Formats: sequence, structure tokens, C-alpha cells
Amino acid sequence: MGDVLLALSIPVLVFGGGIYAACDCWWRRRHPAPPSPYTHRAARLAEQDMLLLAREIVDDAYAALGPLYDAPAASSAPGPDGPPAALSSRPSRPASTLDRAPSPPAAVQKP
Repeated sequence: MGDVLLALSIPVLVFGGGIYAACDCWWRRRHPAPPSPYTHRAARLAEQDMLLLAREIVDDAYAALGPLYDAPAASSAPGPDGPPAALSSRPSRPASTLDRAPSPPAAVQKP
């Protein structure tokens, strides 16, 4: 008889655990916990810290690389060939693409 009770106790425990989990899930859906104000405050503080860190990074980068962006007055005149192609105001295009109209259809070749 002891072996039968031991063999039947395992399915009963599994079934009871499933009933408990289902009821617990139902209860938590019906009665959700209110949001914690500490969570929102922590998120705001983390956002402020992140913004301060980003501002420090940008300030350090500008302090280190700012002189590279200052154009010296003596070298602002273009060279003998004019400004480099990367700095010209109008990109260079081949002569075949000057107009934006569609090209006429090709002639049909007869065999």
C-alpha cells in the first residue's frame, strides 16, 4: 500500500502545483502591483547622469578637436586648380546627365 501512495503522490503534487501556479497567475492579473515611484525617480536620475556624461564627452571632444575646424585666414584662398572637388558647392556631373527629362526610347531593330 505504501508504494501505491508514493506512486500516486507524485501526480497529485504536480497537479496541485499547476493549480497553484494558475491561481497565482490569475490573482496577479486581477490585482497588479502599483508602479513604484522609486523606479521612476531612478530612471530620471539615470537620464540626468547620462546627459551630463554626454555633455562632458562633447565638451572634451570640442576642446580637443575644435582647432581643426577653425579655418585659417591665409589658406582660405583656392589653389591654382580651384577648390577641391569634395569642397565645391556644386557636385561634378557627366555631361550626359545635365537634364532631368527621361531619355527617348531606343529604336527597334528589325531582324
